[in-house]
Amino acid sequence: MKESESQLRLETGSLLISEPFMIDEHFRRTVILVVDYLKSDGTVGFVLNKEMDFTIEELIDEIDEFPMKLHYGGPVAPETLHFLHCKGDIIDDSIAIGPGIYWGGNFDQIKFLIRTKVIGLFDIQFFLGYSGWSPGQLEEELELKSWFLAEADSNYIFSQKKRDIWKTALEHKGDHFSVIGQMSTDSILN
Repeated sequence: MKESESQLRLETGSLLISEPFMIDEHFRRTVILVVDYLKSDGTVGFVLNKEMDFTIEELIDEIDEFPMKLHYGGPVAPETLHFLHCKGDIIDDSIAIGPGIYWGGNFDQIKFLIRTKVIGLFDIQFFLGYSGWSPGQLEEELELKSWFLAEADSNYIFSQKKRDIWKTALEHKGDHFSVIGQMSTDSILN
């Protein structure tokens, strides 16, 4: 089902797809899952498609034999670890974000479930830092067309093909967004 821009609204669980020529390197050609949105408090989200050069097992001693790359969640508090997962029914304190998508929860349980192989590579995603906007800031950026809104899809989050999410999310929106998704990263070629 193709999405109409007029039907979408910014809310927890929305996807933000950056416009193709965004200059800010933190957000260039990114897709962000909004995990917390209150108009009066601002917005928190995680970049889904910026893989880092090291794995969670390199960061956390209690996690081994789990070669999952960490992802850059955004420029705010880059020393903090966050995670999204699909196991909210068995992880205490998980926050539901959308169908099959949960944020956070009991980290000791996460480590145990990874060690016992109940959680696999397609069930969780770890992020360092997050993306944050003050009240009204993201709404202004949406009005300026810096971002396109889309509905969240757990396949974007737990897929191992993270680099293609930007293009795939635009193609899923259909119409002129499909054309935007085909644009070269070199604006001179367009």
